[in-house]
Amino acid sequence: MTALWIPDQTTITSSNLQAFINRVKDVTGLPLENYSDLYQWSIDDRPGFWQLLAEFYQIQFHTPPSAALINDSMPGAQWFPGATLNYAEHLLQRKDRKSALIFNGENGCRRTLSYKELYHSVAAAQKGLIEAGIKKGDRVAAFMPNCPETIILMLATTALGAIWSSCSPDFGIQGVLDRFGQIEPRLLLAVDRYFYGGKTINCLAKIGQIQQKIPSLETTVIVPFANPEPDIGLLNNAKLWADFCEPSNEPVSIVPVEFNHPLFIMYSSGTTGVPKCIVHGHGGTLLQHLKELGLHTDLKEQDTIFFFTTCGWMMWNWLVSSLALGATVVLFDGSPFYPQPATLMDMAEAENVAIFGTSAKYIAALQKAGVKPASSHNLQHLKTILSTGSPLLHESYDYVFQNVKPDVRLSSISGGTDIISCFALGCPILPVYRGELQCRGLGMDVHFVDTTGTPLIEEKGELVCRSSFPSMPVGFWNDPDGTKYHNAYFNEFAGLWAHGDYGELTGHDGIIIHGRADAVLNPGGVRIGTAEIYRQVEKVEEVLDSIAVGQDWEDDIRIILFVQLRDGVSLDDELVKKITQTIRSNTTPRHVPAKVLQVTDIPRTISGKIVELAVREVIHDRPVKNTDALANPDALDLFRNRQELFS
Repeated sequence: MTALWIPDQTTITSSNLQAFINRVKDVTGLPLENYSDLYQWSIDDRPGFWQLLAEFYQIQFHTPPSAALINDSMPGAQWFPGATLNYAEHLLQRKDRKSALIFNGENGCRRTLSYKELYHSVAAAQKGLIEAGIKKGDRVAAFMPNCPETIILMLATTALGAIWSSCSPDFGIQGVLDRFGQIEPRLLLAVDRYFYGGKTINCLAKIGQIQQKIPSLETTVIVPFANPEPDIGLLNNAKLWADFCEPSNEPVSIVPVEFNHPLFIMYSSGTTGVPKCIVHGHGGTLLQHLKELGLHTDLKEQDTIFFFTTCGWMMWNWLVSSLALGATVVLFDGSPFYPQPATLMDMAEAENVAIFGTSAKYIAALQKAGVKPASSHNLQHLKTILSTGSPLLHESYDYVFQNVKPDVRLSSISGGTDIISCFALGCPILPVYRGELQCRGLGMDVHFVDTTGTPLIEEKGELVCRSSFPSMPVGFWNDPDGTKYHNAYFNEFAGLWAHGDYGELTGHDGIIIHGRADAVLNPGGVRIGTAEIYRQVEKVEEVLDSIAVGQDWEDDIRIILFVQLRDGVSLDDELVKKITQTIRSNTTPRHVPAKVLQVTDIPRTISGKIVELAVREVIHDRPVKNTDALANPDALDLFRNRQELFS
């Protein structure tokens, strides 16, 4: 297989990863020659790896750990026992005039904060938190767009040892209550309005309902996002941001906490029931993010990094950790296609973005829209594109190298909210191959296994992690005996973390993700990842989007493919034949859907992921437990009671 990108010697020798390899060689005396050698050492001596990583990135332990790891089991492992530290302290080390945050809104608003301004803003916000009685262990929730105030209050909160949780303002009321209602926050941060797709959406009525339904809320802080003087008179115990934050010359108060003290409460998608409240700790989150941003992404302090995300997706938390490396973080809030498809490319050029992160769906949509930044934009500073959220199509690799930037490193990355990090991701000293994630993450004992738990190479199986790692959840909120936590990851294979992805390890140690294990199609007993079908359908010009599910049929499973077509295109016999022949000629007859049906929309979560399980429930006339987790729940009606599915 021919590589699409190969690092030159300068890229390799100047990388953070090579500096780390050299450090490991100096400390251990091991003859490490390449990434494969480093990865194997990081698995063979996981305590040594994580300890050396902490030293390499100068983790500020207020109390040193008694060991790197004890009780090495899953669940139950204890990383860095006895240590105290604080996540926020590491993001607030820099206090100079270098740009820390650059915010761009779809309405044209642009704001910048230097590291010095960020530090003083955090100090002012923290003073407001202290006056509101917020202390270690309290929960602070944010119903916020991706703007600087969200980051400021997160840092002020976590510096105190209080616990942060956030979701974006496009969540419905029930979606917010299903999340924040479980964790009983004392303070809520929200905006008056936000912008999306050229529209201004009012949040104040929704905030009033949230206040009524969450009795633990004592204080609500409103950031004037669209109206400089919003009327908050109908809200209980509400303050405007400027009144809450009191400028202070006092330093930010840093509360040292245990390595596993709760930092963030994240949420599962919630499409199959009430979301799980996943608790992540200070130490594990910090170490993983430094490893992934510093070593795998090769983020340097002179770089500008951007990731298209809302603050309801773990990529927001991941992006913000870039501050610990002294980089400049670009924030964007709004529709990536407003007022036109090249909006984010325009921003990347204007802000000299070096690392551009987005979803696989965005890259596919950019291609469908005919955007060709290689000929329309000056992206001279861009060195890396990151893609996540779903498998990146092979054709998207071609598009990026042909039409975005020929010499960019394209790194598809995969992990999840469950680990607030990645299992497989990029590597600055390895080639990029079409359709593959470059490598398994350092210290992550990742394999694909069959139904007995036996590792497979160049065969499809379920992704597992065979050994513990520091960013495993501290636990689930309101799960005192750990039953929910255990059932979520450790029921399927004893002692192994089962992540729920379906894929394979290639002959040169790359990763291919074929889809979610619980969405795998199983016609005639043959397991087929949905991404294998989507890759082929994407080649059909008339199709904008698609979703494939399995329907129970005559004691077997048959594949049903729903397609969303371009405006003005109808699904006739000729187009069905074109779709099925494209699938058949590039895969196997088993991959060909029994039926191809047209819909006008594809249901997605608020973070943009298609919901195969919800569609599968609908076509079987079973209830979908939590439609409030969807960005477009009405789309499910397009799949309900389809007469074509009865024959």
